[in-house]
Amino acid sequence: MGIKGFQGTSLLDFPGKIASLVFYGGCNLTCPYCHNPSLVLEPDHLDDYPVPSLIEELRRRSAFIDGVVISGGEPTLDSGLLPLLRGIKNLGLLVKLDTNGLAPKVLKEAIWEGLVDLVALDLKTAPGRYQEMHTGKVDVAQLRKSVRLLLDGPVNYEFRTTCVPGWVGEAEIREIGALIRGGGSWMLQQFVPEYSLAEPVRTLTPYSIDQLGSLAEIAREYVSEVGLRGL
Repeated sequence: MGIKGFQGTSLLDFPGKIASLVFYGGCNLTCPYCHNPSLVLEPDHLDDYPVPSLIEELRRRSAFIDGVVISGGEPTLDSGLLPLLRGIKNLGLLVKLDTNGLAPKVLKEAIWEGLVDLVALDLKTAPGRYQEMHTGKVDVAQLRKSVRLLLDGPVNYEFRTTCVPGWVGEAEIREIGALIRGGGSWMLQQFVPEYSLAEPVRTLTPYSIDQLGSLAEIAREYVSEVGLRGL
C-alpha cells in the first residue's frame, strides 16, 4: 500500500483545470487488462512517497493547480487516504477520486465529510463476471452499495468502463446499464492493450470507433449522458 507516485501537473480529469496526480499502490482486483500492473502486483517494490512531503509539494503548487486526482491501484484500501484528503482540502484544492467501488464504507466517509468533489467509479464488466477480475473472492454487493451512494448522494460522479473485447460487449453494457439505470455520466473508454497486466491480453485488438459508437448507443438507453474517451 502507500503512495507510490506523484505527477506534478496534468490537464486530465478536471475539465479546464490543472490537477496533480497521486497514485496509490495495491488493489483488491487483478483485472487482466489493468494498465498499471506494477502498482497492483508489486507495490512493495516501489518506494513510498512520504505524505508530509506530498502535502508540502501540493502547497507549493497550489497557486497554479486547481485540484488533485487520487488514483492507483485502489486508493480506498489505504488507511491513510482520508487523512490525506483532509490535508488536500485544507489547501483549498479540488479532489477527484478514482475507485473500483469495492470499499463503500470508505467512499461514504469521503463523500459525507466533503473530502471529494468528483468520484470516478470504474465498472469493469457485468456484475456477474466480476470474479474474473481477481484471483481472490470479489464481493459484488459492495460495488452495488457504492453505485447507490453515487446515484443517491450529493457528490459529482462519473461511471466509466474500459471496453475490452471479451469482457465488455453488448450483453455486458446492458447488465452494467441496468446497475446504474437513471444515472448521470457514463464514459466508455478505449482499451489500450500495450501494458495490460495479463500478457495474452496485450495481443487483443481494440474495438473500432464504429463498434464503440454502437456500445455507446446501447449505454444511452440507461443514463442521461454517455461519452467516448481515448479515441
